[in-house]
Amino acid sequence: MSAEQANSTAVKQKKKVDGPFMRSVKDFYKRLSKNKSALVGGYLIIFLIIVAFVGPYITTQDPNNIDYAVKFEGPSAEHWLGTDHHGRDIFTRIIHGLGITMGIGIISTIIGGIAGVVIGLVSGYYGGKIDAVIMRLIDVLLAFPGILLALALISILGASLQNVMIAISIFAIPTFARIVRGSTLSVKNLEYIDAMKALGASDVRIICKHILPNILSPIIVQTSLFIASAVLSASGLSFLGLGVQPPSPELGALLSDGRDFMWDAGHIALYPGLAIMLIVLAFNIFGDGLRDALDPKFNK
Repeated sequence: MSAEQANSTAVKQKKKVDGPFMRSVKDFYKRLSKNKSALVGGYLIIFLIIVAFVGPYITTQDPNNIDYAVKFEGPSAEHWLGTDHHGRDIFTRIIHGLGITMGIGIISTIIGGIAGVVIGLVSGYYGGKIDAVIMRLIDVLLAFPGILLALALISILGASLQNVMIAISIFAIPTFARIVRGSTLSVKNLEYIDAMKALGASDVRIICKHILPNILSPIIVQTSLFIASAVLSASGLSFLGLGVQPPSPELGALLSDGRDFMWDAGHIALYPGLAIMLIVLAFNIFGDGLRDALDPKFNK
């Protein structure tokens, strides 16, 4: 076998090994890597997720252990970020709180996103009276700022972790529904959709196999950006005492714990606030990078 034939065989084998999915992933990463801030955001998200999963198993202190003998201590070798007004280790509580806060944001966004995508697809595809009724209901939800809608729902449902996720999921629905509806309207009248209808394809098949895959880009971007908003909302509700209840180390609750000691022991509120900022910043800059990488104009 000649050298050229060997090289050609090796290239073909590499393509078979990679497959179309791996090639698309590599192409996407190449486009995403052009935005350095997006890479930083992506790596930061991965780091935070690893810390949220692994951190609680490697910390040596109990996040709810009360020791008034060391209350209000500043950062030290024993307590890296100091202690709060109950003598609890702030570093340990933040490590445990990362998983709670990020979990609320991610799970709420996924639940609300799925519901919003289904509603947007149905509204955009069928149009007519169905679209009019759904959009008027969506307009009613959009008339309330997200945090106010969440406050109203929490006041009805009661303050708990599950109710916070329900409230945030509900106010995520109209955002996703409007984006998906607009994208569906722009796709459903294309020629290949008309061809599928002429071939007798069912509405479910057309929606799931031919419309949804072509409108995933704005959904993915909105998901990343909305997680940041969901984290802020969850932290805000806990800060007001309407979210996750003590002694849970949710970051908004930790921030609320330190607001009465801002001048005497500012570290109690400082570090949870920085953790919230880091989560929101990571998802925001990663979402911006996703938007650029998935935008056809950017790819050109």
